[in-house]
Amino acid sequence: MLESQDLERLEKLFVSMQEANGCFLGYPFARGFNYEPLWRFMSLTGNNLGDPFETGTYRVNSHDFECEVVDFFARLFRAPLGEFWGYITNGGTEGNIYGMYLARELYPQAVAYFSHDTHYSVSKGARLLGLDHCVVCSQSNGEMSYDDLAQKAIRTRNRPAVVVANIGTTMKEAKDDTLKIRATLRDVGISEIYIHSDAALCGPYAPLLDPKPAFDFADGADSITLSGHKFLGAPIPCGVVLSRKPHVQRVMRAIDYIGSSDTTLSGSRNAYTPIILWYAIRSLGIEGIKRTFHECEQLAASTAGELNACGVRAWRNPNALTVVFPPVDESIKAKWQIATRDVSHLVVTPGTTKRQIDTLIAAITDRSR
Repeated sequence: MLESQDLERLEKLFVSMQEANGCFLGYPFARGFNYEPLWRFMSLTGNNLGDPFETGTYRVNSHDFECEVVDFFARLFRAPLGEFWGYITNGGTEGNIYGMYLARELYPQAVAYFSHDTHYSVSKGARLLGLDHCVVCSQSNGEMSYDDLAQKAIRTRNRPAVVVANIGTTMKEAKDDTLKIRATLRDVGISEIYIHSDAALCGPYAPLLDPKPAFDFADGADSITLSGHKFLGAPIPCGVVLSRKPHVQRVMRAIDYIGSSDTTLSGSRNAYTPIILWYAIRSLGIEGIKRTFHECEQLAASTAGELNACGVRAWRNPNALTVVFPPVDESIKAKWQIATRDVSHLVVTPGTTKRQIDTLIAAITDRSR
């Protein structure tokens, strides 16, 4: 039994996290969800060990729910029927490294290409996997420069190319075009190409946009990852990674003592996040995802407009939930947890309120006067 000082520490931590949740605008993390019907599962042991699509001797898992989540996104991402595979990860970083791992196994001599605006997990993955890599320049909106990709790739056109396409860059929510990437590489003489789409934030709603960005399996992607906690909402970081099945079969290993194959990076995996994501997609459905996106997008549009009306130069990419503006004062950055590089931004995810936005705008404009 915990002593009183330990209980006090827990209470202080809860209050601190609760306060931080209330002024959290600079990073994508949905709030406002309610998973009370799932709390009972936390009293059980759970481990989604092994391949979710195989039946093994280890049964304390949520594999059936995991497979349903994978199937949902496979349909959304136009995966070839019966020729895809996937699993639920602990977040976008694992999904990115997994996609690059499959690419390296297919093309061990490949050069990896990704833009300056790519998430830091990709350069980490390249180092972990021993992949030669090349950073491509970005356009002013954060999208990859296809001209620079061509100039960089032509130097090593005798080697296969692995490209990580951003479907919503970290700072500006810019979207790279997988069709243009493939065409660019083919034009310089590269025919062995693997494209991994990093759709961490935008994955759940990108297929529903008009116009739809070119990023899915029908557009030439070999693997795709998304985060579950950024838009759908989850109290625990999580994600989904999908790939064309032949790529996965190359890394499959049979594990006798669990009576199943292991095709994942982490082996033992969270059994609760598949239940959370299943609950989210069953509750929302496609129409719910569309409606939630439009609500967030309208708030993002009005936020950019209000900042501009106050003399703060703000902008956003088409259909983006990310509002970009000049770097903010350190005190504002700290209080509102505002991500900042050469620019600052806020991300309007589900659960973001107009009141929070108004309070932040007031703080920014007070400092600007």
